[in-house]
Amino acid sequence: MDSDNNKITNDIPSLWKYIRSGAAAGIISTLIFTIIHHIFIANIWFSFPIMALAGAASGACIAWTYGLLFQRLRLSTWIKLNSFFIGMFVLLGILSVILFEPVTTISALREANERPTELINKSIPLTIVFIFAATIILSLLYGHNLKHYLVILLTNTILILLLGLNVSILGLIFIPTDSLYLLLELFALIVVIFVVYALVFFVLEKKF
Repeated sequence: MDSDNNKITNDIPSLWKYIRSGAAAGIISTLIFTIIHHIFIANIWFSFPIMALAGAASGACIAWTYGLLFQRLRLSTWIKLNSFFIGMFVLLGILSVILFEPVTTISALREANERPTELINKSIPLTIVFIFAATIILSLLYGHNLKHYLVILLTNTILILLLGLNVSILGLIFIPTDSLYLLLELFALIVVIFVVYALVFFVLEKKF
C-alpha cells in the first residue's frame, strides 16, 4: 500500500533521529512550560531537572511512535497524532468527573501541600483501563502489528503517568465555580506543552 500509515519505517537511523529530536523537543517544551508556570502560577524551577527528564522521555516516545506509524514526516499526520494525545487528556478528565464523586476540596489539597497519593490510588482503575482503551483506539487508527501496539502502549503509559495523574483525579475534587479557572489553567498548560513540543520537533526535523 502507498499510504504512509500503512507502512513501517525500516530506516533505523531516521527513527533514532526522530527519537533524539523528540527528546530535545520535550526538554524545550518543558522549559517553556516552566517559564509560563513561573510567570502566571508559581516558581517550580526546583523541579526542572526531573521535569526535563520526564519531558525528554515523553518526547522521545511520541517521536518513536510517530516514526513507526508513518513513513515520512508530514505536518498533517504530525498534528493528528499530537491532537490525539491532547484529546486523550481531555477525555480522561471528562470521564473522571463523570465516574467519580468528590471526596475532597481544592482548599484541602492546597493546605496539605503534598502529592495527592490517596486520590491517585483511588483513580488507578480508571487510569489503567483508560491507558489500554486509548492504546486500542490509536492502534486501530494507525497501527498494523504487535510492535506498533506495544510502542503505543508504552507511550500512552508514560504520558498518563507523567502528565495525566492530576487529570485522572479531577472527579474526586470538589471545585467551586470561582475556582474553575484552575481547570482551564491545567488543560491550557497541557495544550501548551504539546503545541510547543510539536512545533519544535517539526522545525528540528525539517531543518536538520
